Parts: sequence; structure tokens; C-alpha cells
Amino acid sequence: MDGCFGYSNVLPDPVRATCARIHGTLIFRRSPNPRPGAIGKSTHFPESLDGMNSVASESMSYESTDRCLVMGQPVDLLRSYPRWLAGRMKQQQGTHVITLNAEMTMEAGRQAGLAAALQQADLVIPDGAGIVLYLKLYGRQVKKCAGIALAESLIRRAAQLPSASVFFYGGKPGVAEKAGDRWQSQLPTLQVAGVADGYATEETELLQRLQTLQPGVIFVGLGVPRQELWIAANRHHCPNSIWIGVGGSFDIWAGTKESGAAIFADNHLEWAYRLYQEPWRWKRMMALPQFALKALGYRLTGRGAIP
Repeated sequence: MDGCFGYSNVLPDPVRATCARIHGTLIFRRSPNPRPGAIGKSTHFPESLDGMNSVASESMSYESTDRCLVMGQPVDLLRSYPRWLAGRMKQQQGTHVITLNAEMTMEAGRQAGLAAALQQADLVIPDGAGIVLYLKLYGRQVKKCAGIALAESLIRRAAQLPSASVFFYGGKPGVAEKAGDRWQSQLPTLQVAGVADGYATEETELLQRLQTLQPGVIFVGLGVPRQELWIAANRHHCPNSIWIGVGGSFDIWAGTKESGAAIFADNHLEWAYRLYQEPWRWKRMMALPQFALKALGYRLTGRGAIP
């Protein structure tokens, strides 16, 4: 496969050739490290983004984000997202984190509510090969920051801070609880303030719990765009917390589903593994080639110039 974003089967040959020249060495770069078996040990997290224990985390928390636009949707560029968030967590600065990929970008173009949530978010990270390549088209050299790996780094950091507890909300009944138990067995100092499944009918009761607990980090796994909209509407209940949508991460942490092998992540083909696991997603996956073609159209016409 020689594709652009890994879409070689759906793009014409001339387009694939253009993307291959631009994409360069991002395609088919294998990880030198084998994938560990423990939860939270993610080989698809760039090494340069890790290291939240370092002294540099304090100064990095004051770094200003460089906000760019990808087809009208914001994305923030930082040297280290985990370090920046580590500082925010320690200082108890409320933060809404959104992990932007090609699929969400296309959805935001159709849903005004999701677009508004993106604009209002405090941090939007480039989570997806499509976003990375779009920025490369305009000369921005960035690395993908996988949302699940960023979430795992936040959990590890929370385990080091006595004042920072975590809350898991979402997934099928029992999944969030199992994920919390597995994390606590791996990180005994981690404080899991509470869990709630995504089928809870008493939302008022859930919000009251959150208001009382005031967790340091709230992980919401309701799927896109529901989780982003829910956080935007309710983050005021815990104004000093870090809120982040994590999609299906609870299933992976609980061990009910497997994450893609490192080779998929390293070659920007996580979407293919998700499609293999969940064939019903094929209609949603059509947003990926649409994004690729639209990105090239923007570049050729000069419509998507990045500020």
C-alpha cells in the first residue's frame, strides 16, 4: 500500500502519487519497540510527548498554544501536550481537551454544535494521520498525538498527585468500573473517584456526584460527537477539572477489546483495525477519503491557508 492517509484503494493514481511525495517517511515507519502487554503502555504515543515527570513539565505548562485551522476547525500545536496538561492539572486549571481527527473534522462541517464545541475547547490535539498530513501540506511539521495515549499519560500523572482523582463516565454497564479496577491494580496510588456507565438514565444524579467529588480529570467515553457536546454543556459543574472525550478507550482499558497492533498505529492505519473490529462503521469511515480529497482541493485552490 502506498497511500495517502492509508486510503490508496479509494484515490486515483495521480492523487496517490502526489500524497506519497508529500507524506514522505510518515508511511510505513515501524516502531523499534515491541508492544508491551500491560494496559496503558502504548507504543503509538510519540516518545517526545512523554516524560511528564521531568522538571520541564512546569515551564511547559506556561507555553502558549499555536492554534491553526484545518478546514475551518481549530487544532493546537504544542511541543508536548502531556507536559502542558500536567501543569494545568497541578494548578487545577479547568481544561476541555478534544482529540481531532479527519472523521470529526468532516462531522463538524455538518454539525454547528460540534463546531462550536471545538472553537470553545481549551486544547484541540492532532489525533489522526489526516490532520497531520493536512498541516504538512501547509508546511507545518507536527506529530500525531494519539488521544488514548494522552489519556493514559493523564492517568499516570494523576496517580502522582494526591489532589488529583479521576472519574470514568461512559461505555456499557460494568466496563468503566472494570477499567478503573485494572488501572488501580497497576497504579495503587491512583484515586478513582467514581465511575458511571454511558447508559445511566439519571443524569442529574451523575452531575450532582461530579459536583460533589470535583475530580481532577474526567474521562468521558460516549463517542463522537456526543461526548464533546456533553462536556461542553456540563464542564461548568467541575470548573477546575480536565475533561477529555476518550471514545471507546474504556473497552480497551477494561480488556473487552484490543487496541490495534503497533504496526497499524505506526503506519497511520488505526482506522483499518477499527473497521476490522467493527464492520458496521464502514459508513462513518467514508468520511476519511472525503477528507483526503477535500484537503487536496483546499491546497490546490489555496482555500485552506493556515493562519
